[in-house]
Amino acid sequence: MLTKADLVACEDTRHTQKLLQHLGLRKVLLSVHDHNERDRIDQIAGHLREGRSIALVSDAGTPLISDPGYPLVQALRAQQLNVVPVPGPSALITALSAAGLPTDRFLFEGFLPHKAGGRRDRLHPLANETATMVFYESKHRILETLAIMAEVFGAERGACVARELTKTFETFYHGSLGDIALQLQADDDQTKGEFVVMVAGNPEPATASAFDTAHLFRLLLAELPPKKAAAIVSDLTGENKKALYQQALEIQGKV
Repeated sequence: MLTKADLVACEDTRHTQKLLQHLGLRKVLLSVHDHNERDRIDQIAGHLREGRSIALVSDAGTPLISDPGYPLVQALRAQQLNVVPVPGPSALITALSAAGLPTDRFLFEGFLPHKAGGRRDRLHPLANETATMVFYESKHRILETLAIMAEVFGAERGACVARELTKTFETFYHGSLGDIALQLQADDDQTKGEFVVMVAGNPEPATASAFDTAHLFRLLLAELPPKKAAAIVSDLTGENKKALYQQALEIQGKV
């Protein structure tokens, strides 16, 4: 595909130029990244209408999979322009293929929010998920993220963390969330690189009546009055609406 392409759209032209040099190719490069992607749509669409072939690549992995490309591909599809997929590397699939966790069903969550509170809010609704869950994480937040996951899912929940996939120092950590966190903490070098965190699904998901109502209330009360929040929680859990209303008032500090 790169050999036949008239242009190569890429995240970092310097990075992609090294790849092309290694392959002995000379191509016109066009930068397409998070900050300019939407501005490039008309330009790329114009090239395609004139009959040129454009290869879209990312610095690592596959475009659109936690990488730039979604707005561009969506717009090109809307304009009836042809988009052809080419199988390529994906940390998500690479990690799952060697993790030893169930892969008949999995949920890809990508990167979690930067702030700890945002990560908790994203993870809480997943506590009852029965499929294997997959996350991407950076070296700066890996230990804190594992600690939050242990808090939300339980420190004994099975997991696998893959570090520096397909690189010289590729490493897989198996065990519980608590055990893996200890393994990483034991050696500063093991918190360097890029991580794929895979968490086993909940083998005994709670029923609706066992929802974490306090967490639900914290989310709902930020936008709704106590009475409305209580009604929604009651619909979700089947619990008594009057008792839930009193709980909502307590959480708000009004009782």
